[in-house]
Amino acid sequence: MTDIIEETNAIGLARADYQGLRSTLCPGCGHNTISAQIVRACFEMSISPERIVKFSGIGCSSKSPTYFLKRSFGFNGLHGRMPSMALGAAFADTTMKVIGVSGDGDTASIGLGQFKHLIRRNLPMVYIVENNGVYGLTKGQFSATAEQGLELKRQGVNPFLPIDIAKEALIGNASFVARSFAGDPAQVRELIKAALSHRGTAVLDIISPCVSFNNREDTLHSYQWGRQHQAPLHDIAYVPRRKTIILKEFQEGEIKEVALHDGSVVVLKKLDKEYDPQDKWQALKILEDAEKNNWLVTGLLYINPEQPSLYDFMDLVERPLNRINAEDLRPSPETLDKINQGMY
Repeated sequence: MTDIIEETNAIGLARADYQGLRSTLCPGCGHNTISAQIVRACFEMSISPERIVKFSGIGCSSKSPTYFLKRSFGFNGLHGRMPSMALGAAFADTTMKVIGVSGDGDTASIGLGQFKHLIRRNLPMVYIVENNGVYGLTKGQFSATAEQGLELKRQGVNPFLPIDIAKEALIGNASFVARSFAGDPAQVRELIKAALSHRGTAVLDIISPCVSFNNREDTLHSYQWGRQHQAPLHDIAYVPRRKTIILKEFQEGEIKEVALHDGSVVVLKKLDKEYDPQDKWQALKILEDAEKNNWLVTGLLYINPEQPSLYDFMDLVERPLNRINAEDLRPSPETLDKINQGMY
């Protein structure tokens, strides 16, 4: 009998080391696909689970961190307040990678103010919005991202225009904005990898169908609509800094490379549109065009790898603040004298 050898990554961990608890979400829920791609991305990037902290607020989406990275520390907080918790933890130890999982209610309704202030500060973290257009935990009321005119059996007709999370992120000066679809797990995975290497707030608005309450096949947040209307901007691949970049199979002019701060590269292969993800106004235009033409535009919408992060603004030291002792924090007598003299 031949022993089965489980595949391990560059730091000697198996994929099982990145799993979470068994999901209690509905079978077929798009959130489960996203959790699975977080597991794969972190495994393939050889990130130790202990170097990641994860946060969430309230909602079906905010249950998701239980289902990935069981060896990582995590905190499930108040509705809409995930950004505040993530900021506090990130400040305490800037060496940790931060993943925040939210929903369209948690982000676009009660948490919209926190979301906007987080992205303008450009805190280094991955901010995933699992967007299904309804409040699944409270029996399927319309969320702020539900399309106008959507009719659901128990809720009637939605009279309001939706909030577009990707547009809000762009207008709020986010340094990384992407949209994806849970029915395209390969794209989700590559975007998560790129987001984990970005030094700033990486917003991923992922259309994640709710199979229980928003299950009409002709609605924006369904699997069938997404597959029929998805319009990817590009093929996307993430290249770690340790690997040689080989692009021999591509024609000149077809490739857009975006170098990230850690030396990794996002490689975008143009499909049917000439598109520059470092042009914010082009990103806004493509979202407007998508809304008018009933497209589900997916891919890396915008990235600015040079935008200073909150760590840069605050001039934080590399040593974790929660490990600095009192002697190091206490100013010397000479420094105190200098401060006092400056107050006269």
